[in-house]
Amino acid sequence: MLTRKLGNSDLVVSEIALGSWLTYGAGVEKAQAAACVREAFAQGINFIDTSNIYGRGAAETFLGEALQGVNRASYILATKLFFPMTETDSGLSRAQITKQLDASLKRLCTDYVDLYQCHRYDPETPLEETMTALTEAAQSGKVRYIGFSEWPADKIQAAINLPHVARFVSSQPQYSLLWREPERAVIPLCAKNGISQIVWSPLAQGVLTGKYLPGKAPPPDSRAASPSMGGFLGRDRLNDRVLQSVQDLIPVAREAGLTLAQLALAWVLRQPNVASAIIGATRPEQVAENAAASGPKLGAAILAKIDAILAPALAA
Repeated sequence: MLTRKLGNSDLVVSEIALGSWLTYGAGVEKAQAAACVREAFAQGINFIDTSNIYGRGAAETFLGEALQGVNRASYILATKLFFPMTETDSGLSRAQITKQLDASLKRLCTDYVDLYQCHRYDPETPLEETMTALTEAAQSGKVRYIGFSEWPADKIQAAINLPHVARFVSSQPQYSLLWREPERAVIPLCAKNGISQIVWSPLAQGVLTGKYLPGKAPPPDSRAASPSMGGFLGRDRLNDRVLQSVQDLIPVAREAGLTLAQLALAWVLRQPNVASAIIGATRPEQVAENAAASGPKLGAAILAKIDAILAPALAA
């Protein structure tokens, strides 16, 4: 497992991170989820990403239990806040940052998180209030570094321009072979300002594994077929044009000596500004397969073939 430095921080993260959206504490049985965490450590993954909203605290609670007995200095733990935890608790106000951080630390059974992220931008709270509160959290020792997820470029720049506040070191956008929007503005801006990408859904919620076939129902054990995990998988990702394009990538993956999932992860990691790609494994075997995507480099010929094959899917 290779590692990369996370922005202008002293955090060195594994190229593959273990995520917990829709899975741990919710869609995956506890013993199986714990097995995935153990396999992640066995594969050299040192970076675990979660959020207070995942299972309304259930993912953090699960991880707090699963990580008991593991040397706290041996892994990097990231969580987030923004989305409603109750009818009155949401957003990025100073009061919410203070309250939600303490609640997350309690569920995670730790005194600090390495990375605290704003899960979205909060238009209802002045940016100065949010950044001041995050700075106070960092100064308190409860947070080592701060980041954000899915912020537009103009808001990122506005935060960069503020004086005397803690600096963001990470951005967490959706980024994959099928979703390249961050390349337009977010990645270039972040690269200039010491902010690394930690990308979510690099496998397009499983579509880029090739498990979904055109003209056929999703496999019964897949995310798309799961009532608890399939609701966020857009139907646009499951249309036949996209699914056929993904199937057409299989020979290219073989040529590169990779599985389809590994090809998709290696493609994301080709981007120097990407520090880590978050996987959402439901079985330990998936963790092992995805971890093997750290290291392989895709040549220019392979990259050109990928773009040519996916042109119809990207157009769709």
